Amino acid sequence: MRLLLIDSAASSVGSLSGALRRSGHIVDVFQNSGEAALAVRAAEYDLLLFELSSSSAKVLSLLRSLRARADHTPALVVVAGASLAERVRILDMGADDCMAGPCALVELEARMRAVMRRALGGCGDNLIGLGRLRFDLAGRSARVGEARLHLSPREIDLLETLILKRGRVVSKAQIRGRLCGWSGDLSDGAIELYVHRLRRRLAGTGINLRTVRGFGYMMQQGAPG
Repeated sequence: MRLLLIDSAASSVGSLSGALRRSGHIVDVFQNSGEAALAVRAAEYDLLLFELSSSSAKVLSLLRSLRARADHTPALVVVAGASLAERVRILDMGADDCMAGPCALVELEARMRAVMRRALGGCGDNLIGLGRLRFDLAGRSARVGEARLHLSPREIDLLETLILKRGRVVSKAQIRGRLCGWSGDLSDGAIELYVHRLRRRLAGTGINLRTVRGFGYMMQQGAPG
């Protein structure tokens, strides 16, 4: 997943973002709510994660403004020592989940997956399906029927990006953002190479990774036309 992390505690930002990156997420980190607001307008995120040392009205105003303009990007808020009343208030502001910190990374990631499942239509487990293809959000692995697909980390990232947007066109810019965030870059040629490799892995599975010329790529069920 591509995450926007807003962390008001300078002492924790490196450890949390590093742990999330080691888990396979792309993480763009901001401590300034103004810069975070610009990033949300410029890029597309799977999840907004607020890690706060207190229920800062200034930082949380970003959440309120996003909901006011009908931006429903899933949002999870972690507030150090938050009381029940604070958590209820933050949920009423538009957060999809709110928990008291500090919390274990394993619980945080489980909550992130739960928020994503609800955003994807309330599926009961961590599996996203398309035809016989199943992608496991927790294990970051894919199967076709009972057979596991052996994919490189970048191919896994690409598959996750496309299956989360299944049936819709995903541009090269969106792929670039989800594979490397603000901190890196991929050429169009590199993206085309990863798409080619993933398409070969999916050959014969009944999944079509279609090129929509001039726009990007779309993953859908059915043999290539």
